[in-house]
Amino acid sequence: MAQFNTPQSSNDESLKELFDNAMKMFNDIENGKEATNSDPVQMTIKSAIGKFEKTTNRVSLLEMFSKNESFDELPTDSLQYLLLPALLGTLTLKLCGRPRKDIIDVAEVYFKDFLTRCKDYGLTDVMVSQSENETQTIANLPQSEVAKITSMVQSREAKIKRYKEAKELKDKLTNLSKAMSLPGVEEETKREYAKTMLLHYVNQAVDELASIEQEKPILEYMAKHSGEPKPKQKERSTPLKPVIITRDAIQKAVYGAGYPSLPTMTVEEFYDKRVKEGTFPGPNIPHTRIQSAETDQDEAEQIHKERLVEEDDPEELERQRNMDEYKDDHRRGWGNRYNRS
Repeated sequence: MAQFNTPQSSNDESLKELFDNAMKMFNDIENGKEATNSDPVQMTIKSAIGKFEKTTNRVSLLEMFSKNESFDELPTDSLQYLLLPALLGTLTLKLCGRPRKDIIDVAEVYFKDFLTRCKDYGLTDVMVSQSENETQTIANLPQSEVAKITSMVQSREAKIKRYKEAKELKDKLTNLSKAMSLPGVEEETKREYAKTMLLHYVNQAVDELASIEQEKPILEYMAKHSGEPKPKQKERSTPLKPVIITRDAIQKAVYGAGYPSLPTMTVEEFYDKRVKEGTFPGPNIPHTRIQSAETDQDEAEQIHKERLVEEDDPEELERQRNMDEYKDDHRRGWGNRYNRS
């Protein structure tokens, strides 16, 4: 997959570098032959998700996109960042070791957000329902046999049309990728490549949302007929939830209405939260550390521990029980010397 290589300011170059590194990891995951549920691949998936989330945050801070603009008004070098929700949704569906219901719920938010943005810019006419209740209401409306048959025929025709479009887009992307790899790529070629890439992922997002809708009742059935529930284990990792970053309080209210169960925050709230967590530097501290080199190693160890628990490894379960007993008998802070050496 070709990359956009137009020189920009130092700030944009760091943003571009972050996105390009994440895209390289994404392509390695998509084209790799190793099993998706293997520890190395899962670690790469989580790392790529983290990079795309950072990119999304920086794009929001730069206020790169606005509903008041048309697609033609957007700078060519910013078009690739419209892909972020689709890329995050695709990677989220590949996660293992999490409740499947949580995974598809998060992926659904990303794909709907992507399609909504593409529709706002006139790239697609796909109608996206943001409200689950609205979808259920439409589905429960009484239909005549003729209406049902008509709906089935239209759905089949839409699938055939989308299949043909997907094939044409894939062939077009192949040719444009070759052109993008040549020196001195023209602006028109870059825009056409970006637009074709977005349309390609529009088709993929529609297919993924259709698959998610088919998977939901299966998961509900399995949950109801799974027999005796397993003993609930102590939560060891943060919940899997997307965060829609908004530019101001007004947009926060709008997105909150679109995603009623989704935590939303303004850019200022997001920044303050990350400063408190130690991820971002404070206003008077040089930006010298966002994440350390130990992150990947910690993620690998966490994945390994989760895998052991899932397989009911006796040593790991015994270690966790001992740790819980230790925490019960030793309250946090006991034994310290108030930071005195």
